[in-house]
Amino acid sequence: MKAPKIAGLLSIIAGIVLVIAGLVTYVAVSQQLAAENITVPDDAAFLAGDKVDGPFSAYAQADIINEHALSSSEGKTYAELDREDPVRATMMNASFLRASLFTSVVSFGLAALVMGLGVLFALQGWALLALGKRYDVVPVRESDRV
Repeated sequence: MKAPKIAGLLSIIAGIVLVIAGLVTYVAVSQQLAAENITVPDDAAFLAGDKVDGPFSAYAQADIINEHALSSSEGKTYAELDREDPVRATMMNASFLRASLFTSVVSFGLAALVMGLGVLFALQGWALLALGKRYDVVPVRESDRV
């Protein structure tokens, strides 16, 4: 087998593995979020009433958590509150929840990126195989020369 054929096959295999890995990750994160039974509140800027199980609903939930937390702290962040302020615990919990939701948003993005790269790798492999066939040169034996 020639080098383009080997590289093409390896690229296609890598592409398939990447697409599967990205898809498994995307589904796993979605299922874990859905298992929490979170619904975006009605006062959210977008996707109100939607179940949190995808990147957009997770972002919407994180956004409304921030709004609610800031309204309870009169616009002050966790770091701006006095250490003795009882609202500080609420702000800390809101920060942790938002960080978790944003982590899932990033996970969805990385899973999509990996799937996209998998498709590109597979296409590259297909192109290498096609080029390898097109330019496949059969060596001429000395006995075949005229």
